[in-house]
Amino acid sequence: MFDGFVKVATATPPCRPGDVAYNVEQICRQIDEAAEKGAKIIVFPELCLTGYSCGDLFLQQTLTDAAEEGLIAVLNFTAKLIRRSPAKENELIPADPVVFVGLPMELDGKLYNVAAAIQSGRILALIPKQNTPAYGEHHEPRIFTEGNAAPVPVSIAGQVIPFGTHTLIDATSSVEGLVIGCEICEDLWVYDAPHIALTKVGATVMVNLSASPEDVGKHEYRAELVRHASAKLVCAYLYASSGPDESTAGQVFSGHRMIAENGQMLAESEILTNGISISEIDLQSIRHARKQKNSFRCLSSADESYHREVIALRTEETKLTRRFPRRVFVPEDEAQLTERCRTVLRLQTLGLKKRLTHLGCNTVLVGVSGGLDSALALSVCCAAFDAAGLDRKGIRAVSMPCFGTSARTRENAKRLCEALGVHFTEIDLTESVKRHLADIGHVEEARDVTYENAQARERTQVLMDLANLHGGIVIGTGDLSELALGWCTYNGDQMSMYGVNAGVPKTLIPHLLSFFAKEQKDDALKDIFADIIGTPVSPELLPPEDGEISQKTEDVLGPYELHDFFLYYFLRGAYRPRKIFRIACLAFRDAEGVDEVLIKKTLVTFFRRFFSQQFKRSALPEGVRVGSVCLAQGAGFTMPSDISGQLWIEESEEL
Repeated sequence: MFDGFVKVATATPPCRPGDVAYNVEQICRQIDEAAEKGAKIIVFPELCLTGYSCGDLFLQQTLTDAAEEGLIAVLNFTAKLIRRSPAKENELIPADPVVFVGLPMELDGKLYNVAAAIQSGRILALIPKQNTPAYGEHHEPRIFTEGNAAPVPVSIAGQVIPFGTHTLIDATSSVEGLVIGCEICEDLWVYDAPHIALTKVGATVMVNLSASPEDVGKHEYRAELVRHASAKLVCAYLYASSGPDESTAGQVFSGHRMIAENGQMLAESEILTNGISISEIDLQSIRHARKQKNSFRCLSSADESYHREVIALRTEETKLTRRFPRRVFVPEDEAQLTERCRTVLRLQTLGLKKRLTHLGCNTVLVGVSGGLDSALALSVCCAAFDAAGLDRKGIRAVSMPCFGTSARTRENAKRLCEALGVHFTEIDLTESVKRHLADIGHVEEARDVTYENAQARERTQVLMDLANLHGGIVIGTGDLSELALGWCTYNGDQMSMYGVNAGVPKTLIPHLLSFFAKEQKDDALKDIFADIIGTPVSPELLPPEDGEISQKTEDVLGPYELHDFFLYYFLRGAYRPRKIFRIACLAFRDAEGVDEVLIKKTLVTFFRRFFSQQFKRSALPEGVRVGSVCLAQGAGFTMPSDISGQLWIEESEEL
């Protein structure tokens, strides 16, 4: 439960409609299994103590009395629930999950479809279903009364318990932000769903006890409802449906189990199965996302019609099982990756096209190096010129080899320009940079930062002057990952008149190039891009060794895959360094050549550079935002150049 992670479970037990004793046995078995794995919230299906498909037998006191006895049996089971300690293998400790089970319950001569929230031998709340469907295969209003709002006290098993829909389970004393709201099945499907009101008064986790029959295609729609609810309300949503052991007299029930968080499906079962689905929700991430959105600032926990049942949970470290993909900006699904590339390139293209039409400009200058970034910027220029109906010869690509340029990148720059049909010029800067270094009294043998940056600034000067000469604008090639780390020369490659790559992370660029080549249907272009993608990332400011690139960026900074991972969780989720380190160790545990030592070293580098290099980002030209993480001017991120980053740096150094 450290770092805001809480392990949760949704369960579909084997069921015999009407056989409460059997159902209790199966429910308790699954409670024990989920608790042993560390689950702190366990959600069972609607009416799971009796089975959902009992029909008019719900009106029989025999069944409702048995259901109450079953509830007491589950209650007693949770009072004695133990599990192995996650810290000491042979030690047994009390297990205290909040368990939601469903049952029919009579109150004041009316029958309700109820969710009972239980913890450690205590009933916390009884929450009735608010919407009883009477369409299709559903006939609930014949039997059940829709739930009331403000809770009223009822007595069960010697306990006085709040009974009502306006109920929250508040565990914030144990886990900051953990407030649970509950709804039942149809409540999710209606236009004024209870989860809207419950999250408005503070719920960060919604649970749904359901009995949803399965039809062809229904599970996709159901999953979309759950994802959408969790995204719109920025919450976690736990859904458990009864399964195929229910009566099949008219339909088969889905057994669908889902755990979603802020639009992301963390765990989803196969349909038509029994079992348990487990994952971990991230309360810190949910709270941060809500803080970012001013639409959530109107939320209030002061509504007196809502009862808040305050509880405590045993605090322990949650063993994480949820996946954290290593390449956070690159979808694993091939279709999603293709769509991501299409969208990003389209955004870059339209951004540049608008700038060109606004300026009435038909000429751009691009410095081409034979590397990834300039290849992408040049491709975007071609797409924008095509979209604007301009001649690609107005794209003036300039190769400017100097001390560090290798034969491989020099040749690739030329081949790429020829394949794309743009105007190509090569200007060797070796002598002009030597003269400049001599003019300022620099010793040529000193391979220092002055030696390196003089080349970058000379290239920018040449591009700017050529732009004046030809009436064009200079297109920036620097990407998001370089900007985050300040891996660019101030007033060198940091400067341009428009940055088309400013929102694009380094790890996505190879896929964008491959997609662009595929769209162009040019095999020669594919081969050129393949060689560019296979070239080590380098600023090429130090002379080659034996004709090969000697200066490899990732040898100095650490892997870009790590830096992009850090950047995503630092900006998107506001994760603190220790939490980033924790999930990075999980995500990269099977990555060749990456261990905890490298992760820590790279994380320290990331924070040191991110905070020290803000002055470069403060002076950036405008650029295209393509995703939720962006550092370009006007893209939403702000930070003073002279702010202290010591809190983040010290925490990462102390890991």
